[in-house]
Amino acid sequence: MPLRAEQLEAHLEKTLGALYVIHGDEPLLALEAADAIRATARARGHAEREVLQVERGFDWSALAHAGASLSLFGGAKLVELRIPSGKPGTEGGAAIVAYCARLAPEVVTVVSLPRLDRATQSSAWFRALSENAVVIDVFPVERARLPAWIGARLARQGQRAAPEVLEFIADRVEGNLLAAHQEVQKLALLAPRGELSLESVREAVANVARYDAFDASNALLSGDTARYARVISGLRNEGEAPTLVLWAIAEDLRALARVQDGMRGGRALDQLLRENRVWGARQNAVRAGLRRIARASINRAIRRAAEIDRAIKGVAKADPWEGFICLGLELAHGSNA
Repeated sequence: MPLRAEQLEAHLEKTLGALYVIHGDEPLLALEAADAIRATARARGHAEREVLQVERGFDWSALAHAGASLSLFGGAKLVELRIPSGKPGTEGGAAIVAYCARLAPEVVTVVSLPRLDRATQSSAWFRALSENAVVIDVFPVERARLPAWIGARLARQGQRAAPEVLEFIADRVEGNLLAAHQEVQKLALLAPRGELSLESVREAVANVARYDAFDASNALLSGDTARYARVISGLRNEGEAPTLVLWAIAEDLRALARVQDGMRGGRALDQLLRENRVWGARQNAVRAGLRRIARASINRAIRRAAEIDRAIKGVAKADPWEGFICLGLELAHGSNA
């Protein structure tokens, strides 16, 4: 049974399964999911906990032994299997399949994995897990959802904030969810319960935002010029290579142009997005770009990207980071409206 991380609490209030699989690429949410299962299991009598960390040379017979043996105290137990690489190998895969076929009723098992690619999710060992487990997908909190996520965390500690205050906090913690969690907790210590003012938040919340090159491209195509400038500045301050930033932006600009050409030819948008390998949150940005950016503006932006490339290579005497800002400003004024 698949679950999103935010659905786990309601699930655990009703039942406790025999097998859970947590996989994803957001460490904080994965840790919180495991903590929630652990606390529920302990409250329901699973007094003993055995942790198996899969590393080089791991003895997979330990998994079968852990699942078959009763608690030292004669009660139920919790087994945690952690596979940081997400690749148990041939022996490990067979051990997992065998384990799933013999789940002991007095044992709750939690398997922790990183985000798995499509091929790995099609493997026999992962199919055995997914057919017998509650599978918790842990997805990153996208920027658009971050203010609501912060608001929910504030509510847990008896605090609330106006939308503009939540947006301010989100700007300061974007891309760094663990730090976001810590900053929210800090507000519980430094600010009173109830409504938070912008002034108190401004004084308390540190700027811990972390960005990647794809954040710049998403903001650019979505038309959020202020965020785009903030991301470019953050990437520059973090020492990101401008080559990677240029690649992400140019790749999306070219994809946007190809999709526009296809749509003019009467082809379906969804098919064009798939053909151009536009997946996930990147789809939202490309769709927004299609609504607002004229083709002539895309062509100018691609030419500007070529100028930035020459600056990066030292052929042209220019600052590539200033070039990124100019590209964003030019594209902001090149809408279809």
